[in-house]
Amino acid sequence: MTRERLYSTRAIILKHRDQGEADRVLTVMTPGLGKRTLLAKGVRRPASRKAGHLEPFTHVQLLIARGRSWDLVTQAETVYAFRELRENLERTAYAFYLVELVDAFAQEEDEQPDIFDLLLQGLHLLEGTGRPALLARWFELALLRLSGYQPALFHCVECGEPLQPVTNYLAVARGGVLCPRHGEGQPETEALDVGALKVLRYLQTQPAEVALRLDLAPARLRQIERLLATYIRFVLERRLRAPAFIRLLNHV
Repeated sequence: MTRERLYSTRAIILKHRDQGEADRVLTVMTPGLGKRTLLAKGVRRPASRKAGHLEPFTHVQLLIARGRSWDLVTQAETVYAFRELRENLERTAYAFYLVELVDAFAQEEDEQPDIFDLLLQGLHLLEGTGRPALLARWFELALLRLSGYQPALFHCVECGEPLQPVTNYLAVARGGVLCPRHGEGQPETEALDVGALKVLRYLQTQPAEVALRLDLAPARLRQIERLLATYIRFVLERRLRAPAFIRLLNHV
């Protein structure tokens, strides 16, 4: 194996699936190479030393060999395991949601260092916060911004006028909010009260450490979750899996 075939990168494991009798196909997010699909050969064998380093949402350092179909993971060392996330079922579920979101929005082999940094930050914050639902809402808006899908929350997407502190209308197909003149009575819009719009704006514009201090009533937090879920589902044109598990956990 020549040196030119090898390269090294940090990565966060987004997901994996079994391949053949002992191999595993990994989807990872890297800082400089974007999202990549890699093959870890023999990793499911009991004697494999790589298996424990290649679990979802683990931050790892990889040595990779270029291959014909998939590049091959030859070495893996854990940079940070996020063990506290794995020891709490609710935090585990939210960690899976963060990596699922990044997997859905990131493009294969498209260099997106800001999204890698956001995911790493989000996982570290998730480990330390007692408010995972609020963190998830901040993360959603940050990821939408970095992916080019940031909802317009300050000006009407029809006329461009600043939105006033009255009931406005969320129009997901338009990518933001309509003023009453252009949104009231329109199909596929949802009334957005003043409080909800303020929360969305705050989460969109504040750093995570500030946003996580926000004190929201449970009903308001559920409203924000539903609004963003509708927006994300429209952008992705599909439902994600982790939110359903999180809802199931919260109703146990």
